[in-house]
Amino acid sequence: MAEPKTKPTDASVEAFLAAVPDDTRRADAHAVCALIGEVTGTAPVMWGDAIVGFGLTRYANAQGKAVEWFPVGFSPRKQQTVVYLLEGFEQHTDLLARLGKHSTGRACLYVKRLSDVDTDVLAELVRRAWAAA
Repeated sequence: MAEPKTKPTDASVEAFLAAVPDDTRRADAHAVCALIGEVTGTAPVMWGDAIVGFGLTRYANAQGKAVEWFPVGFSPRKQQTVVYLLEGFEQHTDLLARLGKHSTGRACLYVKRLSDVDTDVLAELVRRAWAAA
């Protein structure tokens, strides 16, 4: 089994966020970075060229192999901001119901604009995911 392609790098998180082309998406990215940093108490690290991760943990992937990954992260994509929670969202239906306009994948939370969601609820999602890591 191959190692994950996305790994931590020495690239500048600040330079990455400053290069987000859309003003609103860039402001959202800075706000999400600050929120996650405050909740986790850790510094952001670039993972690959487009993901900002916080912390480091080991988990067993679908094939049962131990993999190092970040418990919480995000990426300011072209159409939306993606928040990654390693533990997923199944146990957080109470918070998701109060979050605001969003969609989810297995471990991805998709938000078009940060103003569409309750940032206090987002902070609680991050807090729970961080505690579970």
